[in-house]
Amino acid sequence: MASGSTLQKAIDLVTKATEEDRAKNYAEALRLYEHGVEYFLHAIKYEAQGDKAKDSIRAKCVQYLDRAEKLKEYLKKGKKKPVKEGESNSKEDKDKKSDSDSDGEDPEKKKLQSKLSEAIVIEKPKVKWNDVAGLEAAKEALKEAVILPIKFPHLFTGKRVPWKGILLFGPPGTGKSYLAKAVATEANNSTFFSVSSSDLMSKWLGESEKLVKNLFELARQHKPSIIFIDEVDSMCSARSDNENDSVRRIKTEFLVQMQGVGNDTDGVLVLGATNIPWVLDSAIRRRFEKRIYIPLPEAPARLVMFKIHLGNTSHVLTDENLRELAGKTDGYSGADIQIVVRDALMEPVRKVQSATHFKKVSGPSPVDKTVHCDDLLLPCSPGDPDAVEMNWMDVPGEKLFEPPVTMRDMLKSLTRTKPTVNDEDLKRLQKFTEDFGQEG
Repeated sequence: MASGSTLQKAIDLVTKATEEDRAKNYAEALRLYEHGVEYFLHAIKYEAQGDKAKDSIRAKCVQYLDRAEKLKEYLKKGKKKPVKEGESNSKEDKDKKSDSDSDGEDPEKKKLQSKLSEAIVIEKPKVKWNDVAGLEAAKEALKEAVILPIKFPHLFTGKRVPWKGILLFGPPGTGKSYLAKAVATEANNSTFFSVSSSDLMSKWLGESEKLVKNLFELARQHKPSIIFIDEVDSMCSARSDNENDSVRRIKTEFLVQMQGVGNDTDGVLVLGATNIPWVLDSAIRRRFEKRIYIPLPEAPARLVMFKIHLGNTSHVLTDENLRELAGKTDGYSGADIQIVVRDALMEPVRKVQSATHFKKVSGPSPVDKTVHCDDLLLPCSPGDPDAVEMNWMDVPGEKLFEPPVTMRDMLKSLTRTKPTVNDEDLKRLQKFTEDFGQEG
């Protein structure tokens, strides 16, 4: 963009806004005023030469923003007469003029915070503590840090303060993000921010640090709040001499905001999750006061996982079958077990698809479970005495009987699905736990 073109565009916009204002097209005038101010702020940053020119543009921004606020109030309340153009509260003007720098920053701050407000989890994930199999130590630590201070604030006074930073680390698929979902659901009175590197990284120089700062400011405004950073290693890896300067500044801002001079961290918990904790910067690691290892699930937890993932799907698996499956899946993560079950749940569908013969059976109607039918069709082998030759295209949708999941289906799925975690990664995680962490 040519030099001066942004400033001219801003002048054109506010001129048109003034015309719309006089014509009483207040909604359009408001839009143009705000649009014009954005261009003015851009001009201050990249085009305006000298402090005098910048101060002049800031003064104009204050004037147009003041008018925009009045129009916004008018449009919101639906008054018959807006405040006359040019009228303003003299005390407010004096306060604004006393700090011209903040006038230029406020719209930018609002813009950054509105961008970050998308990270606030409004709709709860509906994951309860009981939905997380095992991980009792991790759940207790999270309850200590999140639930108890809200429910019993009088317990956390004086020197007894809740944890300010918790790091969940372990192999992929062990439930670190799932635990965060449980926290978001169970911490009813807390504001939950779920952020990733895409929320905080910006192509504009200096904006990434401001986003980090505004994230923590927003969390303090909405406290008690929880900031969940998934894959925290992507933003907080160890600092080095040859790294990019902007990346280093982001890490420094994180360090300052998490535990820096003049920053109040009361009521704000930073919850991090990573699969490779050994790459974290030592200063970041120190700020995560509790470092909890989320290991691969033990046999009892795997048994619960099989039950959870089967849910209310029709199956003929006994408790003995499930215990056998839990024993056969040593070294599997929670995500691996979910894939095993999901693959097994597709077996009945494959049976329907490949069947050449069906037989009539009785059972609840697929459309209405309260209605009992005697003419439902179930896939069967050609040698069955009641078999009728037909394929799934010939079966009416409301007459198909759902074949139950069997132990054979589960074992077949197990042979196809291999664990995703290797021994080398587990050794490194175990070493990190011995040096810096605690078992979850």
